[in-house]
Amino acid sequence: MNPAQPKQTSQSDVMDSARAAAMQVALGQRPTISAGDALPPFFHQLYFWDPQPPEGLGRDGHPQVGGLIPDMGLPRRMWAGGRLQFHTPLRTGVEAIKTSHCESATRKDGRTGPLAFVTMRHDIHQNGVLCLTEWQDLVYREDPAPDAIKPVPPVARTDEESRIAASFSSTLLFRYSALTFNGHRIHYDLDYAREVEGYDGLVVHGPLLAQKLMLLAEAELGPLTTFQFRATAPLMHFETAEFCRKGRDLWVRGPDGRQCMQARA
Repeated sequence: MNPAQPKQTSQSDVMDSARAAAMQVALGQRPTISAGDALPPFFHQLYFWDPQPPEGLGRDGHPQVGGLIPDMGLPRRMWAGGRLQFHTPLRTGVEAIKTSHCESATRKDGRTGPLAFVTMRHDIHQNGVLCLTEWQDLVYREDPAPDAIKPVPPVARTDEESRIAASFSSTLLFRYSALTFNGHRIHYDLDYAREVEGYDGLVVHGPLLAQKLMLLAEAELGPLTTFQFRATAPLMHFETAEFCRKGRDLWVRGPDGRQCMQARA
């Protein structure tokens, strides 16, 4: 890491209950959250926005790298997975402080070309108490060659105890992007997603898939203490997926049987 780069950053935000209620509505739920309530797991993604002026954005709509995340010369960003430890519930209407660290940043050569792996850690406190620790695993890679063969995704399990089908309209992707202040163009700019990054359609946010898995896990297993997930294949906005659980294992199965995400609660 360049010595001039910051080693950590801190942000504060009041966990607005109206924003959390808007997320419930976007997910098809009744808006039940009010001031003082505990946030559902992963709803902290709605807060700690980091707005940048247009000149501070990369071509993909994300803030330019080179700050806390080093620039390793690779343009395509993907949220590959993450881990969370839920220490105590975050409460709406209360100021929270998020401290972010870049724990590691490495570049390697893979079968499809150079790859960069970045792990971020975020600690969120309210009233001086650590409420949540989150690790985010990011992957950066080159643009796909026009004749590149797409990797074969893993096949999802079929031994679930429970499953819920869900579809993702472009309106839902837009609303989720807006609520999380995620400017990544693969989620709302169809021409960019297809012509620049080589996807078949708009990409459903990895964190949105993880969010739905966490809500499923909480509903069927009770309050979460830990959760980890890994994205294994993209899901497109025109596809219906199945959210599956067996014991504490969870996964997202695409319409063709491929595994899009695996997780453990």
